[in-house]
Amino acid sequence: MFGYITICRPELKVKEYDTYRTYYCGLCHSLKERYGQVPRLTLSFDMTFLAILLSGLYEEENRQSCGRCLLHPMQKHCQIQNACTDYAADMNILLSYYDLADDWFDDRNVKSLTMARILKKKVKKIRKNYPRQAQAVEQYVHNLSRLELEKSNDLDAAAGLTGRMFGEIFVMREDLWSPSLRRLGFFLGKFIYLMDAWEDLPKDLVSGSYNPWRHIPEEKREETSLQVLNMMMSECSLAFERLPIIENTGILRNILYSGVWNKYQQIKENQRNDV
Repeated sequence: MFGYITICRPELKVKEYDTYRTYYCGLCHSLKERYGQVPRLTLSFDMTFLAILLSGLYEEENRQSCGRCLLHPMQKHCQIQNACTDYAADMNILLSYYDLADDWFDDRNVKSLTMARILKKKVKKIRKNYPRQAQAVEQYVHNLSRLELEKSNDLDAAAGLTGRMFGEIFVMREDLWSPSLRRLGFFLGKFIYLMDAWEDLPKDLVSGSYNPWRHIPEEKREETSLQVLNMMMSECSLAFERLPIIENTGILRNILYSGVWNKYQQIKENQRNDV
């Protein structure tokens, strides 16, 4: 379900793209340092966004370095690490574990099961360090399974579960900025769920799998989806603009106003090609 919160590279300045890469690589190195080599394969764009967002808000002391890595042995890459990239790495592992477990439950994907087993022990420590976030993810998994079994047609109910989970993930610590971060994460989480369901709709219609978009009349689906997704990102962006972030706002706005729509445009392009 993850991977929708990406940059729109053509609209980024070269310097901004380089900065984005330093945080992406920094998150990757935080994953390696905290959890080992294999969990680096779970690295997500979504948590890169979170790392940049929280770094801009809290202005934590950075650890900067350059070097080669196992994934890119031929070229040096620079990276930025701080308390926020470390937190994003922890949340990356927590979310990935449950996402992989869900893949195994739904599709009996052996690769997902293998990776989930690797992450299982690591998640125990995260649960202890971040009980609020861990509880939010576990409640999300339980409640979403219930909705899917009920074949609920309530579009907002299913999306709201993901929103509440992301709302807690986006709050690294309870403070003055928690309400805005929680609201930003809430609407971004709803957007992610609905975009994922929109992408899966064609195959879900064939397989009969649960999808909250399927009850929308076919002739109204595209218009409705665009309206709802725009509404989610509008609220998300309003919450972001309330935060006193100065650093890397160009990158963050690129993601929120352009990058998140990459997948939607790709889906439309695929639909045109299939006609």
